[in-house]
Amino acid sequence: MNRIITISREFGSGGREFGRRLSENLGCAYYDQEIVQEIAKRTELSEKYVQQVIGHRPISSFPIHIGRSFRMMPDPHLEQSCSIYREQCSILREMAAKSDCVIVGRCADYILQEENPFRIFVYADMPSKMRRCREKGYEKEDLTDRELERRINAVNRSRAEYYEYCTGQKWGDHIHYDLCINTTQGTIKGIAAVVSRLFLPQPGTENE
Repeated sequence: MNRIITISREFGSGGREFGRRLSENLGCAYYDQEIVQEIAKRTELSEKYVQQVIGHRPISSFPIHIGRSFRMMPDPHLEQSCSIYREQCSILREMAAKSDCVIVGRCADYILQEENPFRIFVYADMPSKMRRCREKGYEKEDLTDRELERRINAVNRSRAEYYEYCTGQKWGDHIHYDLCINTTQGTIKGIAAVVSRLFLPQPGTENE
């Protein structure tokens, strides 16, 4: 069975960079935006629209993970959301079957649970998330600190709602992860180097 590492992350925590560096250290595949691109290709929808759908909870009274268990009135928006989610599931399973990999976001920890992934959640305090957003240029607009904090909270709220809608589980709850990492202190490069040691053979253990 391939080694699969999934990463859920708060916006501004450095989770995406952490995932990329971890994959480089381990010499395995890295999947992030590629998932959105493949969904868009298969559904013939724009990448922007797909990104919007998988980043927000659909407007519906029923979550996706139970929505197919009983008959509901036709809802074009919900049907499209479900269609995108099905493609997302299919693509993630195909990627996981190819080789060892690191997958960022997209409910991969839940969708691939039968593959026994190593599930990581990355978080940080608000000042460091704001600083990282400004350093990385995530927010091109000239936002005040208060506006940027609201933007960060809004993105994380959307991620949590989408995750909880699709999985029935609480996003960020430590019980659903194998490792929770606070990136407030230290560099992402340094943290990735330390975590990589969990997966790399240690000297003297190769023949054990």
